[in-house]
Amino acid sequence: MKNAHNTVYNDEPIISNLEDNLLRIKKICDYSSDLLVNEINVSGINIALLCCEGMISTSTLTELVLLPLTNIQLGESSPQNLYDHIDTKMLLSIDRMNLFTYEKLFKTLNSGFVILVIDGLDKALAFGVQGFDKRGVSEPASEGNIMGAREGFIESVRANMSLIRRRIKSPTLKFEIMTRGTQSNTDLCLCYMRDRVPKKLLNDIKASINKIDLEVILSSGYVKPFVENKSNSFFDSVGTTERPDVLCSKLMEGRVAILIDGTPFALVIPKLFNESFQTLDDYDFKPYYSTFVRWVKYIAFFVSILLPSFYIASAIHHPELLNGKLLLILAEAESNAPFSIIAESIGMLIAYEIIREAGIRLPRSVGGAVSIVAGLIIGDAAVESGFVSTPLLTVIAISVISGFLTPDLHQQITLLRLLFVLSGGLWGLFGISLLAAVFLFNICSTEDYGFPITAPISPFMPKAMRDIITRVDFKKMQDDTFTIGSLKSEK
Repeated sequence: MKNAHNTVYNDEPIISNLEDNLLRIKKICDYSSDLLVNEINVSGINIALLCCEGMISTSTLTELVLLPLTNIQLGESSPQNLYDHIDTKMLLSIDRMNLFTYEKLFKTLNSGFVILVIDGLDKALAFGVQGFDKRGVSEPASEGNIMGAREGFIESVRANMSLIRRRIKSPTLKFEIMTRGTQSNTDLCLCYMRDRVPKKLLNDIKASINKIDLEVILSSGYVKPFVENKSNSFFDSVGTTERPDVLCSKLMEGRVAILIDGTPFALVIPKLFNESFQTLDDYDFKPYYSTFVRWVKYIAFFVSILLPSFYIASAIHHPELLNGKLLLILAEAESNAPFSIIAESIGMLIAYEIIREAGIRLPRSVGGAVSIVAGLIIGDAAVESGFVSTPLLTVIAISVISGFLTPDLHQQITLLRLLFVLSGGLWGLFGISLLAAVFLFNICSTEDYGFPITAPISPFMPKAMRDIITRVDFKKMQDDTFTIGSLKSEK
């Protein structure tokens, strides 16, 4: 919600008197320690330079702004003549703008601009001399690859824009920057290919962004709910990526991306479910090997969700599905366990999530100790003591490892695995089938701005299957490129 204090100066015009102007600026920010004010006299006229400490480059400010200003000599000195001289006859900065209100002044000031105010004028000039510290471009931590680029997005939105522009040099690539967050004034950048994106999709996304009325935006999770049409969907209809090359491939398909200042993750709209099984390496390997790896991921997805539930359902409700030797092994192992097989499974799955979260949140220097304690001490001790049966622990381990192949679906896999364990333990294969039907209906009904996430399987697009069931080479793919807009025409 909007803060009432913001409306105090939102539309307030800049005061012409320099002394009153500076006093008003200091009062608005409550004499914040990072506000730097430097008053000087240029050609007989008093001016002041304002900036935020730590947000500017001192060397750039000195060379491009301070030195040229101190060398100004006007024949006829007046505030307007000085302003016109600086605005029309001096460059000072490529990134510059005129300011007329305190709202705009503070927004640019806190973005790393230096503000020039002149005694006798009710307006100001802003020059971009940003020099704040930022993380260097490095390899993405969440989307590893073997043969792709080693560059990932960083927290600076303008640096991320340059990473995209370097890969797509076409003038049809367009960036639109808008500001959201009444207190944070966070920059959001809309990225799309003008000749490929459906106009209705673009207009609907802009309308959704305009509805954002938050005080602060600190990560992509703040924006994501506003651009998702269906809140009760179990699967995401908005994708995220940390890789510029992956984002560029989505833009070429007619998608819309949102870059958020302060986070290295970009939002991609709309998302398709099959993309969770695709990686950039698929297009660097031979087609036959990429097809094999992709099918391994499909199988691993179902194994990670269904294997524990099938094991429990067979052991409790359908022992006739197991051969005699395997049934005897399972019966002997479970006879020594003190808990029911359902309680064992849920306990082991929750224990795994605890260990995983501990490994993520702990400092890296001690994070490795978690796997040692969990694997060598807890796991081995639990089996040796008979606390957990060996077959069940093996099934859980295979299921968890299979889920690593599709990290983009980790949240859904974690909850689905638990739900299927409960359904299989209580109602057997009937419960598993019923729950699978529920989630199949849910995913088939999930769409974003009219684009179903199950495409191009549903609605079925035969030509798109060349990059779903198989992976053909680029000589064949270039003849008919898949775009989001084609989904509408197929309906």
